Amino acid sequence: MTIKKQMSCNETRVVQTHRVLPSELNGHQTLFGGNLMSLIDNTASMSVAKFARSNALVTASMDELHFLHPIKASHAVSVETYVTGSGRRSIEVFAKVLGEDLETGETYIGATSFLTFVLVGSFESDQSLLPDLICESEEEQKVCRDYTERRKKRLADKKLNEDLIKGLTLTPPWMS
Repeated sequence: MTIKKQMSCNETRVVQTHRVLPSELNGHQTLFGGNLMSLIDNTASMSVAKFARSNALVTASMDELHFLHPIKASHAVSVETYVTGSGRRSIEVFAKVLGEDLETGETYIGATSFLTFVLVGSFESDQSLLPDLICESEEEQKVCRDYTERRKKRLADKKLNEDLIKGLTLTPPWMS
């Protein structure tokens, strides 16, 4: 398998656009958050596959999904993702969710999030295949700039979560 030595954020960019349908709404008549999370994860998985040129990746985390503006019925929702950093066996992807009122043309940022994917299987043993990331646009440079800090926080949070899991029980109280 041959992978480029360098790749730009733009080469990993994926955009999916959908009309928000009545079956996707919550009780407030806006896009249900779980549906949006699925759209984000699906789109981000394509960005990371383009970067690694592999499907041997799985979602490890979705960091702090920020719902900034409700996306209403009959609006369009666009999920834009691109790679913003990579470690030894992890790849970070930024997701920007845009809403558009299809009647007025008004656009707005509906949500943002970072996702982390990890390499699995035989691919994870050969990290030399991951390209170096080139951030070109002003937005890409701004988003990529803090990758190292986000990664440190993610690793610390992972350790805290591992400690938490050690104290959890496997049997719900009502089944004891």
